[in-house]
Amino acid sequence: MEHRAVLRLAAPAAAALLALTTACTGGAVQGRPGASGLRDPYFPKAGNGGYQVEHYALDLDYEPADGRLRGRAVITARARQGLSSFNLDLSGLKVEGVTVQDRRARYNRSGNELTVRPAEDLEKGEVFRTEVSYSGRPKALSDPDGSEEGWITTGGAAADGEAAEGTGDGAPGAVGVGEPVGSMTWFPGNHHPSDKAAYDITLTVPDGYEAVSNGELRSRAPAGAGRTAFAWHSPEPMASYLATAVIGKYRVSTGRTPSGVGLYTAVSPGEAARSEDVLARLPEVVEWGSRRFGPYPFGTAGAVVLPGGTLGYALETQTRPVFPGAPGSEELLVHELAHQWFGNSVSPKSWKDMWLNEGFATYAEWLWTEEHGGPTAQEEFDAFLDGDTDVDENADSDWDAFPPAAPPGPEDISGNPVYYRGAMVLHRIRQEVGDGAFFDMVRGWAAEHRHGNASTADFTAYAQERTGRDLKTVWDVWLYGKDRPGRGR
Repeated sequence: MEHRAVLRLAAPAAAALLALTTACTGGAVQGRPGASGLRDPYFPKAGNGGYQVEHYALDLDYEPADGRLRGRAVITARARQGLSSFNLDLSGLKVEGVTVQDRRARYNRSGNELTVRPAEDLEKGEVFRTEVSYSGRPKALSDPDGSEEGWITTGGAAADGEAAEGTGDGAPGAVGVGEPVGSMTWFPGNHHPSDKAAYDITLTVPDGYEAVSNGELRSRAPAGAGRTAFAWHSPEPMASYLATAVIGKYRVSTGRTPSGVGLYTAVSPGEAARSEDVLARLPEVVEWGSRRFGPYPFGTAGAVVLPGGTLGYALETQTRPVFPGAPGSEELLVHELAHQWFGNSVSPKSWKDMWLNEGFATYAEWLWTEEHGGPTAQEEFDAFLDGDTDVDENADSDWDAFPPAAPPGPEDISGNPVYYRGAMVLHRIRQEVGDGAFFDMVRGWAAEHRHGNASTADFTAYAQERTGRDLKTVWDVWLYGKDRPGRGR
């Protein structure tokens, strides 16, 4: 547990100081502690209560050779209650100082919780500014399903202060990925998807390195001592699990889609040749999604292709999806870009609503192949019912193991039913209401909740109201039913 020096005062002195502070601020304490978690059904300690973040300004200096990060996080938030203290999620890393409203604040650590006690209570509705200085060697986390997230080193980055040698696909580097809670390994915050905020992320790295994050690259400037600072700006609200920081030797290209959306891609040199054909479709996929789902919700788009094998999965980091090596298919690119509408702009209220991310993104793949010479969505749907792997290699998976809206536990939120049965739920709606009403509903859903959060209950109510149809059987059988659905249900 870390405390500032004021906490080491003898008990009588501390009591006297508290009495003096209370007298100076007008009597009885008005605030109460903010909750240390939001009671998410699968990650109950994720996020924090009592405030809503409006903006993160992250100033990060990373040394790839030894894996050391120095950070300063300025968090602007609004108190949703009177606060005597509040929590930030932070894993590892040494906190070197905290201020609230430019005054030194007391703090202590317990596990992944950083508890901050402002010099004065914060009033309900007050906009307050918290600054946290910290440093250390950020680490990866293991998720309940066994995958790794958080801060992942690439290309031979050192651990525990040892010298690094570039291996594999080049010089040492790193990537920050955060689904569901890994972002707390590289910056303090309110790490739950229900609290979205704007971001400014500045990454300072050695000259010759690229540093990529979300949104628009505002500047790339010398920072002295052989280092370069990259300033990235994301004005649209973003859940913290969608934030990323990518550092390494990358080939960068820029451009625009026909409708004017800015494009920024960064590709690991060893993956460039294998990535070229798929990434060439990126402008087309963005334009296609805009026609199918409504206007693209962000000012920029793009992709990052990591050195092969860095991760075991691709991730829809906002505006700039991350791929663990060259994307193996157009469908994977479509999936991650579809998330920009479904998951990134319309984000889940809780991790139980994950199927709203993955079901929509998987169905986008089916729509793409339907319109580009592959199986139709109906053929995909039938293939899963029949286990026909000639149509889809995943058709004999355990897509029916549990209802997509009710994964049994945190290890299941990325399970096959969330993806494939989630997509089948959407196709059943399409079967019930017809193409016109279905696509109107999809575009309306993306517009109604643009840059917000939504739950499964929000979706089922919206779908019925927008289509004018009673879809209770679809919900009962396909979305919540425990038994394997069949044809005609």
